[in-house]
Amino acid sequence: MGLLTPLAVRIGALAWTPRLLPQITWLDRNLDRLSRGRLGLLDLAGLPNTVLTVRGRRSGRPRSTPLLCVPDGADHLVAGSAFGAPSTPAWAHNLRAARTAEIGRTGRRVTVRAEELTGADRDRAWARLCGVWPNFALYQRRTDRVIPVFRLTPVPDA
Repeated sequence: MGLLTPLAVRIGALAWTPRLLPQITWLDRNLDRLSRGRLGLLDLAGLPNTVLTVRGRRSGRPRSTPLLCVPDGADHLVAGSAFGAPSTPAWAHNLRAARTAEIGRTGRRVTVRAEELTGADRDRAWARLCGVWPNFALYQRRTDRVIPVFRLTPVPDA
């Protein structure tokens, strides 16, 4: 965690923040591009993150999304919260369809296998995610859908 993490948590909890998701994503992508993959908004906030690249389920084209990503041993955990929006983010639907993706920053990319967690596995992963980003619990209260949680496991020799 960094010095700006408490500020990021407060901003992430604001009721109007979800309306700014397109602008936040645009700013993050451009910051990533300008820094050649070395810096994103979540880096500035001192939060663990990655860029997930997964093939679009309809287009087949690679789609990249910066995400808060919590390490869990050799694996990583991500949640399709979209700040508690009523619909699941497109990247989560794409990940369900593709089952594999790439994650990474600063030019180092790793192929991962994605598993959507359920039951006790999801509960454990959800607690770990909320420990890093407490707003996940708030986002779950904002929406009627169950926020999907994925375990991303590196694929050996990929």
